[in-house]
Amino acid sequence: MSRLRKSVRQCGLDGGGIIGGMAASGEGLPEIAVVTKLRSQPHKLFSRVAPGKFEKLPLSPVKMLARREGNYTGRSRFTASDRCHLSNRYLPVNGPSVIDRMDSCAYVSQFSADGTLFVAGFQDSDIKIYSVENDWKVKKNIRARSLRWTITDTSLSPDQRFLVYSSMSPIVHIVDTGSTMTESVANVTEIHEGLDFSGHDDDDHDDYSFGIFSVKFSTDGRELVAASSDDSIYVYDLAVNKLNVRIPAHRSDVNTVCFADEAGHVLYSGSDDHLCKVWDRRCLGTRGKESGILAGHLEGITFIDSHGDGKYFISNGKDQTIKLWDIRKMSSNTRGVVMPRHVEWDYRWMEYPSHLRNRKHPNDLSIATYRGHRVLRTLIRCYFSPSYSTGQKYIYTGSADAHIYIYDMVSGAEVARLKFHDQIVRDCSWHPFSPMLGSSSWDGVIANWELS
Repeated sequence: MSRLRKSVRQCGLDGGGIIGGMAASGEGLPEIAVVTKLRSQPHKLFSRVAPGKFEKLPLSPVKMLARREGNYTGRSRFTASDRCHLSNRYLPVNGPSVIDRMDSCAYVSQFSADGTLFVAGFQDSDIKIYSVENDWKVKKNIRARSLRWTITDTSLSPDQRFLVYSSMSPIVHIVDTGSTMTESVANVTEIHEGLDFSGHDDDDHDDYSFGIFSVKFSTDGRELVAASSDDSIYVYDLAVNKLNVRIPAHRSDVNTVCFADEAGHVLYSGSDDHLCKVWDRRCLGTRGKESGILAGHLEGITFIDSHGDGKYFISNGKDQTIKLWDIRKMSSNTRGVVMPRHVEWDYRWMEYPSHLRNRKHPNDLSIATYRGHRVLRTLIRCYFSPSYSTGQKYIYTGSADAHIYIYDMVSGAEVARLKFHDQIVRDCSWHPFSPMLGSSSWDGVIANWELS
């Protein structure tokens, strides 16, 4: 595993990023700001230096360790927020180490929920599962079946026994990751069962009637939710091996969908129609429509990540912004929320026009906007940083300029810009517990960023 080093730009909390949504509609931000502060600031007594006098934050690790040993808080241990305050001083921006280098564009990269595995998907139909704890050795090399264009997404089941992968086809394939077979070639060394999201029971239909951009396991591992190029959301029941529901969701490609929380009743979706939508599956039978609409992006939406609390999520947009949303602000209709798109611009091969960069949606319902990264040529992804180690204090994203951007969620400041890759960084993943960040790029490199 080669060790390389390129420049990392780290910025103070007062520079770099721009938070545009706060001034226009910032009344919803204080609540999530308070929650983030509670999750990432130390106990008040750690900063007390005298009765009524407190030291300015952040506190140094040495002082926190000394005061823990001195039992300043009466607990003799760190709480979760104390731990986050310590780890937030040490971001994974060092290195990186090159984990793998392929002659193919890397499209997907994700740590497993427990951080022991790392999955990377490539355009040439390779999917690799690395064992993080075993020096990043390849645990399983999967050769995809019936690939069209590229691997668009992968998802590990909660118990990590299965992996599903999607392509520009209505067939999602599922692989047994727990088998002893290291080389998993579709229907040669192992069976990659096809899950038909088109709802057809026969083999005569068109395999390429639509493609799937995003696929995710539910928290209980019993269902899959998928976003498709036929403007729909699909829910597949794995227990009965059958399509459960198709939701005609948007007026254009649905690029992303995810569960709002662990309950699995509520979904968030984002589309090329510029809208984010909220769906309550318990009401679909009676209402047959979305629970609410969130407008604010001026171009298509490439990805959505949930805060996990059923209230907040972020979206990456082709208007070169990330937006933070509070679903309690959602609208019940589309009147006045759809903006005409700039028809002369196509993100797949054109730069975003400079005169459009500061344009704002007149009915923007987002509570914060983050700018600086570039969303071009592919569906670039963004995420909240992990709850365990950071209290979800940060938002991070890949970028078309080959960098990775980390923003402070509350202030909007660009905290770090990671420079190493030579081409687009489509996906990246922050380890759920340790100060590591994996990235995948169109230069074919899988890289691991570590402690600063």
